[in-house]
Amino acid sequence: MTSQGSECSAETLAFMELAIRQAELALEALEVPVGCVIVEDGKVISSGRNRTTETRNATRHAEMEAIDILLEKWRKNGLSTSEVAEKISKCSLYVTCEPCIMCASALSILGIKEVYYGCANDKFGGCGSILSLHLSNIPQGKGFKCTGGIMASEAVLLLRTFYEQGNPNAPKPHRPLARKTLN
Repeated sequence: MTSQGSECSAETLAFMELAIRQAELALEALEVPVGCVIVEDGKVISSGRNRTTETRNATRHAEMEAIDILLEKWRKNGLSTSEVAEKISKCSLYVTCEPCIMCASALSILGIKEVYYGCANDKFGGCGSILSLHLSNIPQGKGFKCTGGIMASEAVLLLRTFYEQGNPNAPKPHRPLARKTLN
């Protein structure tokens, strides 16, 4: 994984801004604010935002949403499996937070060309923070180029806003919090 931050091209920043907008839509919907866009030949061809609460499906991360929309579009256009593989190998994904282990695995298996992300995912990151699945070290994985730290402060601010306001959709604890005793 390469860390880039402020040395990005205007195009990279523009695509990351679109991913940030998707994350803002997730925040407005009371979802963990992560968003992404998929780009082919300099054009956005798919976008996604976290929808895990809305769908009651823990796999509905921004990346998976964008991938499913794109694959459905290509299926409707009659693309064969080999044509889909060729097209995805030329695509870039811009996401506000480092892909988790699940999403990084899916991106590697699909054969995406490259991923640009905002902030690191210190608990579940699959592109260097926890595992390095972008390096093609999984069965059927093709690996992909990965660059992090792009608009990271904006991505962190959205996540901080979400967690500071509290998650109204979080389950209530089943037992009371433990109290500290002084000895």
